[in-house]
This record gives sequence, C-alpha cells and structure tokens, in this order.
Amino acid sequence: MTQEPAGLVVHINGWPGTGKLTIARHLAERLGARLADNHTLINPAEALFSRGTPLYRSLRAAIRESVFEHIAKAPAEQSFVFTDALSDDAADNRAFEDYAALAQRRGARFVAVVIDCGLEENLKRLTRAGRAKQHKLTDPEVLLGLRRAHRLLRGKGDQLVEIDVTVLGADEAAEAIAAAIAGPVVR
Repeated sequence: MTQEPAGLVVHINGWPGTGKLTIARHLAERLGARLADNHTLINPAEALFSRGTPLYRSLRAAIRESVFEHIAKAPAEQSFVFTDALSDDAADNRAFEDYAALAQRRGARFVAVVIDCGLEENLKRLTRAGRAKQHKLTDPEVLLGLRRAHRLLRGKGDQLVEIDVTVLGADEAAEAIAAAIAGPVVR
C-alpha cells in the first residue's frame, strides 16, 4: 500500500497579468501553505542588475537554489505554492523540472496548475495600476509577443489542473483549484 504524501508543492503557471499571485494568495490560505511567488525569487536580482546580464542571471539562480534548498528541509507536512510564467521552451521546461524535483525530494504531491484567460481580459489585467510598483510586466507588446511565439507550459506532475480565469474572481479560481486538488487524482 502506498502512503499519500503529507505535503503539497503546487506550481501555478500562467501568462503575466492572469492573476497568478492573487489566486495563489487565496489558495495558500485555503491550503495552509506558504507562498513563494516568482517575484519573490526574481525581484532581488532585478533590483541590483539589468535583466539578461550575467550578474542578474547568476544572482537569480543563486536565490532560487537557496530557497529550494531551504524548502527541501522544511517539515514534510508543510505545503508550498509557487507562481511562475513558463512557456514551452527548453529553459522553462528545465525550470519546471526543478519544481518537480523539489516535490520529489520532499516526498510531496506535485500539482501543476495552468491558468489562462482570454487575450482582451489578459491585456486589461496586465495594465492595472500597481503592477509596475511590484516590478511586474506591464508592456502589452511583450505579452502579445510571448503569446504569439509560445504556449503556456503544461508540465507533468502528480496532477494537472487547468482553469480559465477570464470570468472568475481570484477567490473563485482558488476555490476551484482547491476543490480539484482535494478531489480524486486523475492521471
């Protein structure tokens, strides 16, 4: 008989501006989980160095590695929620595999969540006040380029939850994700 993992590692993936962080906050509260959004991991490097430079990349990698190292040592029953914006390219696939490896190291169930919304709604959310202060993407042309050139990564986990949040509020989306996580796992 296989024992069900005590903790969860939930990875929420979606385009910039889809509401990942707000949804993740509600979901973490529902699950009693800790939240590490992608900006927690990249903003220190972005504050010090220009994106794409070697020092930015190395600091970002070092921060991520240190956070993952510490999370791997946390109590097994503790759950974690992460947010990210990963597409179907090789580097993003490798990043996603790091989350899967973290869950495996922890003996946790790994839930991959993909959230998306219609383009018009995505653009509206992307340009809302307050995003720039949080060092979030606000340039519609960058988002349009990403959406034209890539698909959202739908990585493999113990469970995959896909949800369209075009007409859902953050709390409704978190409730739907929590319900899917609590339900039977379909592989």
